[in-house]
Amino acid sequence: MSSPHPAPDRDDGLIARYAFARRVALAAAARGMAYYARRNSLAVQHKGDDLQDVVSIADQDVEAFIRAELAAHFPEDGIVGEEGGSAGLQARCIWVIDPIDGTACFLNGLHNWCVSIGLLVDGQPLLGAIADPNHDELFHGFIGHGAFVNDTPLAAHGAGNVREGLVGVGTTHRAGKENFLPFIGALLEQGGMFLRNGSGALMTAYVAAGRLIGYYETHLKSWDCLAGLVLVREAGARHNEFLRGDGLLGGNPYLVAAPGVYEQLAAMVGPSLDAD
Repeated sequence: MSSPHPAPDRDDGLIARYAFARRVALAAAARGMAYYARRNSLAVQHKGDDLQDVVSIADQDVEAFIRAELAAHFPEDGIVGEEGGSAGLQARCIWVIDPIDGTACFLNGLHNWCVSIGLLVDGQPLLGAIADPNHDELFHGFIGHGAFVNDTPLAAHGAGNVREGLVGVGTTHRAGKENFLPFIGALLEQGGMFLRNGSGALMTAYVAAGRLIGYYETHLKSWDCLAGLVLVREAGARHNEFLRGDGLLGGNPYLVAAPGVYEQLAAMVGPSLDAD
């Protein structure tokens, strides 16, 4: 297996893919903003029986745009997308994309949504870009090369206790939701406070940026966090073994946090965090 940490002067197409991820994330976010401006007229569908899990024509069109760009520039690469499924998973490079992370926020006029594009190389998160057009922010990173918001380097919070900052949280109606309230209770008991903004990609980016000291989700999908995991690692934060088992396609419980509070938060989550 090749190293997931390429030397800065190594030219095997990864630098080009990093530039591609940033460019396409911005272009896709601009495309999403055009839909956002007329969101009240968009057709919306519900996924399965979960009325909170929604998809719009905006999600579908933005993902189709990203897939077309990938097909034109890196046709040999695999892809995992929220709306279009997976293909080419035997490839060395696999793109993991969420065209609009935070669709419910998007459809309800809230600014907590983004485009997330990450890349796995030899099974490891190597680079990613998260474009937030509502705040003109592009979070991006490349393992071994740093992580940034626009041109500003990211660094995890220096907190040593959960009392020293905010913790992002989230849950769904999928299995694992029973762990949510016990975690909130433990967090409050130890003097912490929480928020939920509806976008796993953005809350992960905020941990990397030091805006949040941690983020826990009872069950997350890879397209919500693959790009963000790169930012977290490069910013000096920690994360659980999210990709274990069927994590890439099926998802897993998820925790990212500043190094000084990771163990404290992991203890609040308990054994469900890395259970198979």
